[in-house]
Amino acid sequence: MPLSIYNSLSRRLEAFAPIEPGHVRMYVCGMTVYDLCHLGHARSMLAFDVVQRWLKASGYRVTYVRNVTDIDDKIIARAVKNGETITSLTNRMIEALHQDADALAIERPTFEPRATEYVPQMLDIVRRLEDKGLAYRSPNGDVNYAVRRFPGYGKLSGKSLDDLRAGERVAVDDGKQDPLDFVLWKAAKADEPTEAKWDSPYGTGRPGWHIECSAMSCQMLGESFDIHGGGADLQFPHHENEIAQSEGATGQPLARFWMHNGFVRVDNEKMSKSLGNFFTIREVLQKYDAETVRFFVLRAHYRSALNYSDAHLDDARAALKRLYTALSTVQAETPETIDWSHPMAARFKAAMDEDFGTPEAVSVLFELASEVNRTRDPALAGLLRSLGGVLGLLQQDPQAYLRAGGATDGLDEASIAALIAARAAAKAAKNYAEADRIREDLLTQGVVLKDSPSGTSWERA
Repeated sequence: MPLSIYNSLSRRLEAFAPIEPGHVRMYVCGMTVYDLCHLGHARSMLAFDVVQRWLKASGYRVTYVRNVTDIDDKIIARAVKNGETITSLTNRMIEALHQDADALAIERPTFEPRATEYVPQMLDIVRRLEDKGLAYRSPNGDVNYAVRRFPGYGKLSGKSLDDLRAGERVAVDDGKQDPLDFVLWKAAKADEPTEAKWDSPYGTGRPGWHIECSAMSCQMLGESFDIHGGGADLQFPHHENEIAQSEGATGQPLARFWMHNGFVRVDNEKMSKSLGNFFTIREVLQKYDAETVRFFVLRAHYRSALNYSDAHLDDARAALKRLYTALSTVQAETPETIDWSHPMAARFKAAMDEDFGTPEAVSVLFELASEVNRTRDPALAGLLRSLGGVLGLLQQDPQAYLRAGGATDGLDEASIAALIAARAAAKAAKNYAEADRIREDLLTQGVVLKDSPSGTSWERA
């Protein structure tokens, strides 16, 4: 089955083929580096890390560009508040980003451009838009994009101009001809640091946020490329505005496929810095090992919401230990290449080929682990390790991982309790095969379950 991807632009699953045979060009919106990354950022980085890994596993050459926004209102405000230069702040936060991503086994993108390095390209796009009548200079010194002059505006988000007009108001001093218009070039303010100002034909100023990604993606990948990705919160207005700018300037489709990962949610609200309900990657890694965090994220489909809680991370840790425990029972014979005709490998591939279906792929890993527990087959253990490696999992020494995870005497009590709860849920759902599998896995790890009318107890064998 060929790879299919859910395209946010068409709102349907589509067969994927790159513009240039054998070579995939992908751009993903990166972080605005004024603070440490939180788990929502990790979710986006991990989603597209898996995309990159699976494209490579499928035989494609991948040019993956993930930008860094290193000039922005929030960056300027934070640098001024800290009493440091913008460069000092952004360099420090980029280094922290790399440390966090490396801890989570997120492969580096092919290129990681910084917005401040591409201001001339941004100004060129502004000039082309002005020449085509899609941009205009405001009395306050800004240059704005005229949204109503671009016929396709709203095609990504599905928002019509009539929808967008609801409740609109024009600020008397914002210099816009229409409240829907957005800024391409911001005139410099007298109190802003010198670092935040560039000379231009439009006067001293700095780029708007949206124009940054248009310039970097087109400069590094061409005017049309294969995949543009980012968080669901970027679909509107950021990605919508990117399309308007880029396609307005070039007359070419910006990206053939648009991909958006779901939010991380806490108490049914999106995790974000603006809401103050976020946990930095570093805070989470103080309580949980990095592979558990990676596994927790990948067990959910990248487009679905991901509910954050300690209970869910505890469950992920217990489940990951089950996989490592299976590997600890036999010396794995890891193949140089995966035999995709093997039934288990074929099912894994089918799952990943359907819009990067990691939940189904992970379920194949657990079926393999059960077979390893039953047969002690080194070849199956090798396949388990290899398939896990496609997702960036199961590459540590199993014994070392289990010792580091506090499992020197088998599963800890919290992990056992989580598995008993998962078995009870499976029984309640009449999924008796899953309930039996959990019982068997516990038994192979030296834990004997005893069912009674009052509940389930356990003891070590």
